[in-house]
Amino acid sequence: MNTVPAYPLTQAEAVSRDLFTKLMPGDRIEATHEVKVGLQRWTAKTIGTVVHCERRRHGLHFRRQHDDKVFSDLILLRRDSGELTTVTMDEYTVLRRI
Repeated sequence: MNTVPAYPLTQAEAVSRDLFTKLMPGDRIEATHEVKVGLQRWTAKTIGTVVHCERRRHGLHFRRQHDDKVFSDLILLRRDSGELTTVTMDEYTVLRRI
């Protein structure tokens, strides 16, 4: 998958971004991500099989220029129960192939 170069802040982020570019449908991964709500934060793990990866344009930001494009890297996973879930990559997401 071709993506726009990103400049990682940590070694873990660099490894996860590299793995993201190499993911193929059928790969089994574990995504560890940090959830923050207010002042609380905790980690969550999502394990599943990659259905597909994509870079999606979105409009989550308020009052931005109309031509200011914002993108997110997404992984669609099928969990062991058959449930489909989406993981959005950020600087706190750690991917591991299992």
